[in-house]
This record gives sequence, structure tokens and C-alpha cells, in this order.
Amino acid sequence: MALIITDECINCDVCEPECPNEAIFQGEEIYEIDPNKCTECVGHYDTPQCVEVCPVDCIPKDVNHPESDDQLWVKYEKLTGNKRPG
Repeated sequence: MALIITDECINCDVCEPECPNEAIFQGEEIYEIDPNKCTECVGHYDTPQCVEVCPVDCIPKDVNHPESDDQLWVKYEKLTGNKRPG
């Protein structure tokens, strides 16, 4: 499942550089996440890095973009050209 940034975002700029897929960008009012690029850091890290650094806890799972772990791995492989280990 992709992540989403809620309107509680304070535009602190810490999440964008943490995203290994460059899925986070500055929207009109707050930062936003491109669900086509968000893998919840699957393939890169054990936990979503944007969630780890967010000081206001405004990055939940996006219920409008449900994905299984397998689907996130497929997206990771497509985005990076790397294969799932194992």
C-alpha cells in the first residue's frame, strides 16, 4: 500500500530527501507522494524512511491504493531494475 501525506504536514522538508524512489514532491500546499513510485521503502529499507523522520506523524498508509508486499516488490523491481533477493 502506498503512503499518503495528510494535511497535518508542516512542510518541514525532511521527508523528500529520504525517499529512495523520489516519490515525494512539493505539492501546491503540502508535500505529496506519488503512489506509482511509493513502495513503502520495500527493497531499500525495513521501514518507510519518510515515516521515520516525520516530526508530526502525518504519513499513514493510503487506503485508496491498497497493495500487498508482493505488489510492492514488483513495483520496486520495475522502478529500480533490481530483483527481489532470495
